[in-house]
Amino acid sequence: MNLHEELLLEDCPYCGGAGLLEEEQGWCWYVMCMDCGAHTAQMEFKTPAEREDAARMAARLWNHGKILRGDIGE
Repeated sequence: MNLHEELLLEDCPYCGGAGLLEEEQGWCWYVMCMDCGAHTAQMEFKTPAEREDAARMAARLWNHGKILRGDIGE
């Protein structure tokens, strides 16, 4: 199963850019805007069984607008 194809990501709530689901070296998932850099918190997983749930949670947070954004100069 390809999570990148299965999970639908809404546009960034800040700038309208495209979101990208990213896996960080096999321990967490997050979604990041390819335009402004806004992102979700990292959804950690420890087992292969938790991996898919963590990706789904990151996508859900993104789609509900629960994201972090640093402004220029921060």
